[in-house]
Amino acid sequence: MLRPDFAKCSGLVPVIAQEAQTGEVLMLAYMNEAAWDKTLETGEVHYYSRSRNTLWHKGGTSGHVQKVHTIRLDCDADTVLIQVTQLGGAACHTGRKSCFYRELAGDTERECSPMVFDPKEVYGK
Repeated sequence: MLRPDFAKCSGLVPVIAQEAQTGEVLMLAYMNEAAWDKTLETGEVHYYSRSRNTLWHKGGTSGHVQKVHTIRLDCDADTVLIQVTQLGGAACHTGRKSCFYRELAGDTERECSPMVFDPKEVYGK
């Protein structure tokens, strides 16, 4: 069965989450083997949180889960692309649709991803 080469990546592979319908890149995170297995088992994306050093069910707190459509591996099996349906409309903990919400065009910076929810209301911080 297709599987990332976790050993090549010191146990963590980078994962790009992409909206299946639009192709928009939502976020970049990491998976260890446990997150990979849990994702395959549940059909919802699980990541490994490097800052918290723990398995992380995307949307487990906010309800904004990622439902798996397809999973692709790159040619070296050391990067994963997961096409998802982003429930609730936001992938970013800042409340935006995409974590890539800041854009630099020339010397102009702008926000380019809509705010979907107020993180203070969802996370209490």
